[in-house]
Amino acid sequence: MRVGSFVLAAQFPGQGQGEALHRAVRTAEVSEEAGLDSVWLAEHHFVPYGVCPSAVTLAALLLGRTQRIRVGTAVSVLPTQHPVALGEQAALLHLTSGGRFSLGVGRGGPWVDLEVFGSGLAAYESGFPESLDLLRRWLSEPRVAAAGDRFTFREVPVVPRPDEALSGQGGPEVIVACTSPGSVRMAAERGLPMLLGMHVGDEEKAEMVAAWRGHALAAGHSPERVVEAGHVSAGVAQVADHTTAAAEILLKAMPGWLKAGLDAHITVDGRVRAMRDPVAYTELLCGIHPVGTPRLCADRLAATSERTGIKRFALLVEGSGDLAATEENVRRLGAEVLPRLG
Repeated sequence: MRVGSFVLAAQFPGQGQGEALHRAVRTAEVSEEAGLDSVWLAEHHFVPYGVCPSAVTLAALLLGRTQRIRVGTAVSVLPTQHPVALGEQAALLHLTSGGRFSLGVGRGGPWVDLEVFGSGLAAYESGFPESLDLLRRWLSEPRVAAAGDRFTFREVPVVPRPDEALSGQGGPEVIVACTSPGSVRMAAERGLPMLLGMHVGDEEKAEMVAAWRGHALAAGHSPERVVEAGHVSAGVAQVADHTTAAAEILLKAMPGWLKAGLDAHITVDGRVRAMRDPVAYTELLCGIHPVGTPRLCADRLAATSERTGIKRFALLVEGSGDLAATEENVRRLGAEVLPRLG
């Protein structure tokens, strides 16, 4: 089982954006010190929910600040950027870090981002498969041309080649954020592992994994590849001496951040998007994820792994909104929870 931290660079009420980014960097550094396997970085635009606008840029900084830990994007929003540009950056980080970079990609939402970056609503609603396939070709072939609905260009050489210097490893792993049956099938047909969100519990994640397996086998992928898929489960972690104390930490801080962050999202076409009640959502997260004593946290992680077959975790550890408390939370996760997982 491999446990990592999930960093949103969340801007809690009363905090500055630089403060949120500093906490994000420190969280990654302490995650390596604490023995965690990985750190996963979120990407958002124009909202305090997360003030990192480029997960791949922050990943570059953190790969330079660390020596062992894997750094991944969770996720880089593909409809708002050119897949070749993202592929070039991913190849660069893969090669210069010795293969420690993972590229998580997703559709994002129908937000005003699509207007600002000029990609338009179609890039979100129908363009994701084309972008994903072009990105995968860039990371696996020596030369690439395109003749699609969104991207058309003559054949050009791939520079740098992501598989050039790391013998037998190939390019960086690509993971797809999946939130619907359609996205599960798309990832499965391409043999790509899924990143499953923290808003769903074990039962729904188990159903998505089972559906992925069926689609992957039907697409001709080997049973060995299907078993060792490498899916990642996102969640929340808060370690305390008492379970009630852990929940109180999150219930005190997270609803204010969630309300400000979620309310700030603006749709590109004016459609109404119902946002979750922040208190009820925090309570849900406390109930289904490792929030409590070290023993309870370990038991919940083990139970999720047993029920879903997922062995990789990306856990939001900054739910207190406080730097010192976040660092302590990460250290306790490494010192008191990981040993109980064997």
